[in-house]
Amino acid sequence: MTNTTGVQPSPSFTTVVPGELRIITSDIAARPMSFINDGERQGFEPALTRIVCDRLGVTPQWFNLPLKRFYPALTSGEYDVIWFNQVITQERRAWADFTRPYGRFDTGVLVREDSAIEGKAHLSRKRVGVLQESVSTRLLELLPPDIETIYFEGDGHVEVEMLQALREGHIDAIIEDSLLLMATEAQNPGVRVAFEISSQHPFGVGVLPGNRELLEALNNVLNTLIVDGTLNRLWGQWIPFKSYPF
Repeated sequence: MTNTTGVQPSPSFTTVVPGELRIITSDIAARPMSFINDGERQGFEPALTRIVCDRLGVTPQWFNLPLKRFYPALTSGEYDVIWFNQVITQERRAWADFTRPYGRFDTGVLVREDSAIEGKAHLSRKRVGVLQESVSTRLLELLPPDIETIYFEGDGHVEVEMLQALREGHIDAIIEDSLLLMATEAQNPGVRVAFEISSQHPFGVGVLPGNRELLEALNNVLNTLIVDGTLNRLWGQWIPFKSYPF
């Protein structure tokens, strides 16, 4: 039945601030997933967020936090969701309820252009950089056991620091989400993605534990966007070099 009163119906879910979705995120440049351009948040995830929030009748409000504070901040009750390159893992499920995946991504290995590294076996006795807070740490067990792991703190300078360490020879490779590394390769001469590891990590939205109504509302919209082709369109716009996973 059409609503002719001109008044928006009350949502079937609650948020910390009525009419808003308070989102824990990061200003770290993670092209093409999320980045800041001329003061505006852009990329696949912000574009998807805006569409989801429009369907839900709420306004997105993003809050830039250090990666290591994401989950403790969510449990504070001051925010509704975490929405920034979050792989769904059992460890993270202890802190948040996750929506259905809106993407699946593999892991890549970035090296210097002149490196002889072409596969996993070539990483033997090499120094590999990885984010301390990254799920990529779980993939280290798939690599040669004699690699030397160099951890970097997950803050706003990590991309610059890791890339500089690679260029200066302090590390031999970086392991991270292949999508982000492909973007890094495209924007930075002298480095290349040597190979990918088929991990198909599911990315989802972390929801404040116990808010089942909001979780269900987000899932309903994500399912609709998959069925009506909207997610496929966004994927083609922002990630045309990767096959759509749904």
